[in-house]
Amino acid sequence: MQRGGVSFWYQELGGLPKPRPALDRSVSADICIIGAGYTGLWAAYYLKKADPSLNIVIVEEHFAGFGASGRNGGWLSGNFAWEHEKYLSSGTAEQVKAMVEAFHGTVDEVIAAAEMEGINADIHRTQELAIATNAYQFQRLAPELKRLHHWGDHRNRLESEAQLRARIAIPSARGALVTSGVARVQPAKLVRGLADAVARLGVTIYEATRAHEISKGQVITHQGRVACAVALKATEGYSAQLPGYERDWLPLNSAQIVTEPLPLELWRDIGWSGAELIGDMAHAYCYCQRTADGRIAVGGRGLPYLLNSKIQPDGQPTSGTIAELRGILARLFPAATHVPLAHAWQGVLGVPRDWCATVGLDPETQIGWAGGYVGVGLTSANLAGRTLRDLVLSEPTALTELPWVNRAVRAWEREPLRWMAVRGLYAMLKAADRAEANGKAYAPHLARLGAWIKSK
Repeated sequence: MQRGGVSFWYQELGGLPKPRPALDRSVSADICIIGAGYTGLWAAYYLKKADPSLNIVIVEEHFAGFGASGRNGGWLSGNFAWEHEKYLSSGTAEQVKAMVEAFHGTVDEVIAAAEMEGINADIHRTQELAIATNAYQFQRLAPELKRLHHWGDHRNRLESEAQLRARIAIPSARGALVTSGVARVQPAKLVRGLADAVARLGVTIYEATRAHEISKGQVITHQGRVACAVALKATEGYSAQLPGYERDWLPLNSAQIVTEPLPLELWRDIGWSGAELIGDMAHAYCYCQRTADGRIAVGGRGLPYLLNSKIQPDGQPTSGTIAELRGILARLFPAATHVPLAHAWQGVLGVPRDWCATVGLDPETQIGWAGGYVGVGLTSANLAGRTLRDLVLSEPTALTELPWVNRAVRAWEREPLRWMAVRGLYAMLKAADRAEANGKAYAPHLARLGAWIKSK
């Protein structure tokens, strides 16, 4: 089994990509984007499409798609993954519902753009199944459906235990929340295809170029200065590595394993004949996909956060994290328990203090940003890219009126307080899940304690 090496998705492409040239001098541009992941690439794509005359430069510390964009679970979901009520501080209930609808539309938008640019990313339209695997999780299904409907998300319905078992054999399943209008994707194929499309439009991508200062009118790297009218910070989980942004978003680890291809007889036992995206109703939730070549990929939080926002660039999960993910595989798909693992890896996602994403542009400094997606970056980054386009071009649109635009969020606490808070949060959530699985009456109290830690 391989550990790290960015992700299995790149191994499927034949290894890491050939690097683009690094910045080797000072240059000028209309717009400089820091970070060549989904956010930065989508922003460049839509800006260049809107105004081909724009001189756009992207600086990337490693290579395009190195971070979460090339490591994620491949869920093109369009889900609104945050607490709706928190956006009422910056918008009305109707604006929050408009934001929900805008996120739903990103699935079709990404698929249409991929088709237009000839990007073959193994995209398959499907459904998402949030499966209840014990009585406590089952009790949360109906209230969750009611909450989603209240906020304008009508893609969802409940599926009974019998209906669920007819399509997939998860022994402990009691029912599921089913979401339509989602898609499975091979994330590295998508981000690499998008990077190539952006380059074809005339955007210059400098790789192996680390930005270490962003200020009005300039981005300073170790190799040279980029003078620019607008700078867009698209660093998401890596934002804490930038001086001046250390406490904006903390880098939360998420890890994955992927099996070797399953033989057909095992797939018959499991009954997972489609490409459904599978998670559960646990507090420390997991995410799974059946890959295009017949493997099972399983992801979860593992060791969630390292002191001082440390990031492991090699992406090697701990043995304990791998064992935890193996346990999820065995619990959900016992027929695959003994299938060898092909790869294990991890990456980071950006988490704001209130766990809610933002996008914006400072009118004074002309420094823009987007991120804090908390694990739903595949679709969030696309909407953020289109929103940054409108903000940069000073074009008021329906997107610029959404309540995540220019939303202020307080900074994270100094260390070791944020380390204690995040590690304590996930300890409580995982303890609550274990208690629920064992039918313990105190399980809800642990979950509420975890929610309290998150809200403080």
